[in-house]
Amino acid sequence: MAVVEELLRTEKDGAISFGNHKLAKKAKVEDYRHEGDLLKVKTCSEITKLEKNGMFLYESVPGTSVLDFVEREDGVEFTVEGDEDAQITIGLTDDRAYEVFVDGSSIGAIKTGLGGKLSLSVELEAVGEVPVKIKQI
Repeated sequence: MAVVEELLRTEKDGAISFGNHKLAKKAKVEDYRHEGDLLKVKTCSEITKLEKNGMFLYESVPGTSVLDFVEREDGVEFTVEGDEDAQITIGLTDDRAYEVFVDGSSIGAIKTGLGGKLSLSVELEAVGEVPVKIKQI
């Protein structure tokens, strides 16, 4: 598994990778410019949090490393790594239904509330990393 040593980076294809679930102490990167947006990441073994232009975008408890995170008009896609099973919350569009795929299998439809947050659990302890795709229905 590969943690994100620089905490936040832009990949060649325009995706971002962020977080380091191996850190014992919290670390952060602020004011990171990516495609006209300002990103901020806080990460450690206990929590990983990403904000875009001051708005919530991603949080995991415990902390995770996220690779190839891509936002699309109809959802997000990324690979998540961690040493333990994690609870992930993603900031999406308010009051919409999304189909969630974890490791290629649909775990069903989840509807966001007025805050636009969608929560899911991923089992990482046994496998280390899994792809996640969240697509608006």
